[in-house]
Amino acid sequence: MLTDPIADMLTRIRNAHLALHKEVSVPSSKMKKALADILKQEGYIDGVRDEGKCIVITLKHFGGKPAIRGLKRVSKPGRRVYVGSSYIPRVQNGLGICIVSTSKGVLDGVTAAERQVGGELLCEIW
Repeated sequence: MLTDPIADMLTRIRNAHLALHKEVSVPSSKMKKALADILKQEGYIDGVRDEGKCIVITLKHFGGKPAIRGLKRVSKPGRRVYVGSSYIPRVQNGLGICIVSTSKGVLDGVTAAERQVGGELLCEIW
């Protein structure tokens, strides 16, 4: 039984990138689908397919190197991290993104700051 499915998803993506796989499959949920959609929108992955019980993520590589340099889970089941709209961090001095779970849905940090909503800081990606 998994205690942190989001961390499992990020770890699967990290390991697949390091092994230079084209695709990775993760068990399906609404939160994971929203995270994958944000990664596609920001250009970190090529595609997302929902195949019923699993989500297939097509990874992006540039010249044999992964598009995602790093992933970090910030809020964990044992220690939740909440931020206000004015305290959403800049990741890698603006070169990365953070993903926030807000009352308006799962958003990237820039969009959450523009809409002036805070929430749980899920992860940072660069």
